[in-house]
Formats: sequence, structure tokens, C-alpha cells
Amino acid sequence: MSDTRTETALATTTRVHHHHDGTTVVEVVGEIDMASDKPIRALLADQLGRDPVALVLDLTRVDFFGSAGIQLLVEALAGAERRGVALAVATDRRAVLRPLEITLVNETVDIHPTLDQALAAVRPDRPAPRQVAREQV
Repeated sequence: MSDTRTETALATTTRVHHHHDGTTVVEVVGEIDMASDKPIRALLADQLGRDPVALVLDLTRVDFFGSAGIQLLVEALAGAERRGVALAVATDRRAVLRPLEITLVNETVDIHPTLDQALAAVRPDRPAPRQVAREQV
């Protein structure tokens, strides 16, 4: 597994992890808003362009998730679908889940409360990912 870290804005950091099974994890720590979304969007596009087997967006340490984050996630999902790449999101944070529920984006994105569960959902030996039921936030 390799690891690359990038500072995107004062309050946001990203890290890319490449797993031996071809899955890429993009971890975001901090805030996803209009001040930080462009570097994250570019990073996701770059990682999808490398044709991973699967992509997991780890948002388990995101404290703020604004409309720019929602748009970024929808674009990443569309890009993954065009390339045939399984995409899952790992988060149990209300700051992320609530905006996704209000906008109904949670109905189109495969969301799991932990990174391990998201990784298991996109494993190459597993059928197409499905959304895991969660309690209301």
C-alpha cells in the first residue's frame, strides 16, 4: 500500500492510499467547501484516470461538508460510473450524512459507516456494491 498526502487548504488535508487489490482510498480530513473543493476534485479525477479497480472516499474525519462537497461527490460518482469503477463512501459523520440525506444524494451513493465496511463493499470479488441501511441521523 502506498500513501500520498496533500495539503488542499488550511483546514483540509487529503491522503491517497493504494491497496494491493487495486482499490484506491482518498481520505479527506477537515472541511469540504468552496475553499477546498477544487484540489480534492482534481485529485479524485486524477485517481479515477488511473483506472483503479475501486475507489473509496474516506470522509470519516470530515467536519464540514457544504454544497461544494455534495457536487464533488456527485461528479466523482458519475466519473466512476463512466469508467466502470466501483465507488463507496466511508463516513458516520452527521456533518456529511445530513446534507446527503437532505438532498437525497444518499440514495445514489454507496455509503458505509467505516472504512473497513466501504472497502469490503467494493472488493473485486464481491458483486456490485449496495447501500447499507443506517439509522436516521
